[in-house]
Amino acid sequence: MFEQIRNDVRSVLERDPAARNALEVFFCYPGLHAIWAHRLAHALWQNGWKFPARLISQFSRSLTGIEIHPGATLGQNFFIDHGMGVVIGETAEVGKNVTMYHGVTLGGTSLHRTKRHPTIEDNVVIGAGAKILGAITIGANSRVGANAVVVKSAPANSVIVGVPGQIVVREGRSRPANETVVDLEHGKLPDTIGETLVALIAHVEQLEKRLAGETGVPDLHAPQDGVWHGSDFSI
Repeated sequence: MFEQIRNDVRSVLERDPAARNALEVFFCYPGLHAIWAHRLAHALWQNGWKFPARLISQFSRSLTGIEIHPGATLGQNFFIDHGMGVVIGETAEVGKNVTMYHGVTLGGTSLHRTKRHPTIEDNVVIGAGAKILGAITIGANSRVGANAVVVKSAPANSVIVGVPGQIVVREGRSRPANETVVDLEHGKLPDTIGETLVALIAHVEQLEKRLAGETGVPDLHAPQDGVWHGSDFSI
């Protein structure tokens, strides 16, 4: 047990630049407290002590703002950063070295008492506010952008952004199972819909040049340096 706690503290120090020392992590990180409470609740749940398990889960929720159903399965070195508003459902499964930020939901989409919550494989990073819903699987080494709504499975080494989540598979980005590098840089996440729109506008501009303005339709210009201009829209 003590070795597990040391590993938990070490994983926070490796992944959070705001963490200064082990003492601070031990006392001041509600994500860790919620995980420690869940381990006790999960053990009771598996041994048939359902009501005491739920009581521990609800007590932890009131203290940390993180709701983890005692039936959920959490892997080693799971790190919930900040944590407020996180919800993890009963049949959710979380792999090793997963990092999750505040406001994330691993939710269900069925009323049947079956597997109805997501499976998150190893080394996945889930951005703030993301919602992953249903009995789907997010492949290892994937990255889920902030506020993405994911309703279908994604293969390993994916980047998932938008509403509903659009999947971009990263080439050659697999990692060892024990690596804990967090590389979710929101400023570099792809805007799949926006980039597609820009490409379509550029293509339309080329067609308009061929027609030499014979269509009589005002030009809609692609954004300059990533900024749209109001003159292109009726606003």
